[in-house]
Amino acid sequence: MNVLLAGSHGQVGRHATRILAASDHDVRGMVRDESQTPEIEDLGAEPVVADLTEDVSHAVEGVDAVIFAAGSGGEDVWGVDRDGAIVLVDAAEAADADRFVMLSSINADQPANSPEALREYLRAKAEADEYLRESDLTYTIVRPGPLTNEGGTGRIRTGAGLDRADVEIPREDVARTLVAALGTESTYGETFELAAGDQSIEAALGSPLSE
Repeated sequence: MNVLLAGSHGQVGRHATRILAASDHDVRGMVRDESQTPEIEDLGAEPVVADLTEDVSHAVEGVDAVIFAAGSGGEDVWGVDRDGAIVLVDAAEAADADRFVMLSSINADQPANSPEALREYLRAKAEADEYLRESDLTYTIVRPGPLTNEGGTGRIRTGAGLDRADVEIPREDVARTLVAALGTESTYGETFELAAGDQSIEAALGSPLSE
């Protein structure tokens, strides 16, 4: 597939860009800042400069699939984490892309059960997720627990209602899961939580809501 990765320069995005570049997919790494394009090229992707708060139609031209791994870092949760995702969903539909994999967050479905500082972000993510679900795109929504910078293990667990006291996961494994989900039909139309675990990514994605 020709894949657009939004948030290619982010912490998860850099891992996902590298993984996609080493795969059979063609990857276009979307960044907001022109100065970030050399790093995207070094990771093996074709860089494209686009701002999620503006028109992004040029970024999705000719793509088959989108991975949304962008985020505002808490600076503009409504403008980027929600509305930016919505803009990209609309652009993907208009460009006749079919596949859309969304990086969301655990507790997006129940922000009241999270620390106060995270609740607005989680509400924004929940609204973006719901917009994607109501689109005509073949979607997958991945909701990892707290992210760490430890090296990936390639072992995860997925499900709904995971134990929120034990759901940390390395960013690298989140990235590998996003990329693996692209062509895994058992994830189509599914929303699932993600944490470090004991199963291979391939095995866990075979039944993403099994736990």
